[in-house]
Amino acid sequence: MPGTAEASGAGAGAGAGAGATKTAEGTRDRLVRTASRLMQRGGYENTPVKQLVREAGATLGSLYHFFPGGKQELAVAAIHYGDEEFTELIRAGLHAHADPARAVEAVAALLADALAASDWRDGCPVTTTALETVGRIPELQTACAGAFAHWQELVAAKLLASGHPEPEARDLAATVINTLEGAETSAQVTRSRTPLLVAGRHLARLVTSYANEPS
Repeated sequence: MPGTAEASGAGAGAGAGAGATKTAEGTRDRLVRTASRLMQRGGYENTPVKQLVREAGATLGSLYHFFPGGKQELAVAAIHYGDEEFTELIRAGLHAHADPARAVEAVAALLADALAASDWRDGCPVTTTALETVGRIPELQTACAGAFAHWQELVAAKLLASGHPEPEARDLAATVINTLEGAETSAQVTRSRTPLLVAGRHLARLVTSYANEPS
């Protein structure tokens, strides 16, 4: 912190310790955020350690200090980070409307806006890594599967709170996330919001159709 050099011996020591801790935490966070972004765009195999460290403003020594398991351990942390980032976006859409059908459509619109804002580069934070590591790197496959399950759980919770019975809510939630994942890939390829917006409209109709079924 500024001014610690003029503090008393005890105060200066405390300030230096706090500063060191803050710096260490910042380095770890930068490594995770950078790995998440690079893997989102190029996957695990196409994210060289040297590039990752350089773009994070870190060193190889700091990477292995925070992640003794190296790139693979860092990649798992990056997947968890991407999971939480994507979770915040999904939550924002789901909380935008009490009606789950409108909420699902809002999620699709937010995904479309975020993708367009990234110039169509930043789609799902785990898909590329999931596809290239399936069956080869169990730790990464498990982390990716956990992210998909987490997002489905968010949608299911919204549907359950709206009165959908549990088996139906969970099936619908899986359909919502799976459809949006595919639509996001199509949106990236075509550089257009349309696939996501169309998917959102039809998913909303699907959710409404179940809500209108006689009990």
